[in-house]
Amino acid sequence: MASLTDLINLNLSDSTEKIIAEYIWIGGSGLDIRSKARTLPGPVSDPSQLPKWNYDGSSTGQAPGEDSEVIIYPQAIFKDPFRRGNNILVMCDAYTPQGEPIPTNKRYNAAKIFSHPEVAAEVPWYGIEQEYTLLQKEVKWPLGWPIGGFPGPQGPYYCGVGADKAWGRDIVDSHYKACLYAGVNISGINGEVMPGQWEFQVGPSVGISAGDEVWIARYILERITEIAGAVVTFDPKPIQGDWNGAGAHTNYSTKLMRADGGYEVIKKAIEKLGLRHKEHISAYGEGNERRLTGRHETADINTFHWGVANRGASIRVGRDTEKAGKGYFEDRRPASNMDPYVVTSMIAETTILWKP
Repeated sequence: MASLTDLINLNLSDSTEKIIAEYIWIGGSGLDIRSKARTLPGPVSDPSQLPKWNYDGSSTGQAPGEDSEVIIYPQAIFKDPFRRGNNILVMCDAYTPQGEPIPTNKRYNAAKIFSHPEVAAEVPWYGIEQEYTLLQKEVKWPLGWPIGGFPGPQGPYYCGVGADKAWGRDIVDSHYKACLYAGVNISGINGEVMPGQWEFQVGPSVGISAGDEVWIARYILERITEIAGAVVTFDPKPIQGDWNGAGAHTNYSTKLMRADGGYEVIKKAIEKLGLRHKEHISAYGEGNERRLTGRHETADINTFHWGVANRGASIRVGRDTEKAGKGYFEDRRPASNMDPYVVTSMIAETTILWKP
């Protein structure tokens, strides 16, 4: 008699050419990830080979019940680390039956910005540091924390090792390997300052692919925590008090910034970001005011300033960049629940296209 594990791990290629495609899209809150699967006649390597599909938008807060059909367009393909074989994950965005992007489709406008000739010529690179907090499923309290109580103060947990310092490493390592398997350009992981909080980094990724890869990495993390019986939250300040919040620091460079003399280009780009500070903050994640207090390695939400090696600044420039006279900078303002399509395209638009 086959066990459930045997059936889950069935290798379909032994008996059929058919594959399973998991279509993934973003729901009405802008952070809820939805997905459903369909059978395809054979392996697929390009999104243009995939059929469009639809879903009930009235059940995701994206359409009225009397006209509920929303169409999803396949945009990027990744290997499926759960079903494996030739099965795939498909990142999609959402449209009306008439072909108009629905209001929560942030990918559409981002793709327009990244396809602009001036932006494309600059080959914008992104490295996104996605912080998140693991919670106990039944009580929604950080993993490893005593229920209703608190661990010792911050200090030993950042990049910590040991059963009394690092909680959830099995989830974190599973996620790391699953992302590599899927084809996500994940470049590392580490334990964060608050116990139960972790970070993974995606990049360097070019243009729209940065957003696709972060969303797929979030999807994979949600699936793994589902299996592990834990909950992941991207809330920027899950625990009030003297605990670090969670951000999505966004590292950025253009072709000119990476070339000789790029430091001057970086400084001009940062000046532009300062002029549009309020506009960026309004698009950098919900509840970010609870995190950007001027404490816990953040700048105050109402103040814009930058500095070299300053983790209390809005924008941090690395020592290596200053020394080399070229490189990248880090926008430390985005919250952990930001939409990577919005943040990456907005940074490119402000620094490349916007004329003060």
